[in-house]
Amino acid sequence: MTGFLLSVVLTVIPFWLVMGEVLPSRTWTALIIFACAVVQIVVHISYFLHLDTKSEGGWTLISFVFTVVIVGIVLGGSIWIMYHLNTNMMPAMTMPPAGG
Repeated sequence: MTGFLLSVVLTVIPFWLVMGEVLPSRTWTALIIFACAVVQIVVHISYFLHLDTKSEGGWTLISFVFTVVIVGIVLGGSIWIMYHLNTNMMPAMTMPPAGG
């Protein structure tokens, strides 16, 4: 029940921040939403997936960390490749000369 309540609260806070336009800065709103997302990931991992250092001698947590590292490498590498392909392969955007 604790995990469920934490999940609900961590979902309602970002919804309230966005829909109520509570903070004047979009940067702070985005940072708070990101922080709530990170905390909610930890809540889901501990309360719903029951991943900790005690279960199965810690192997489930190690496999989860390995999965997160591999997904991070794949996502980071994909974004890096797409950025550099876009930068190096797209033609330069030139503006026509003014007045003619």
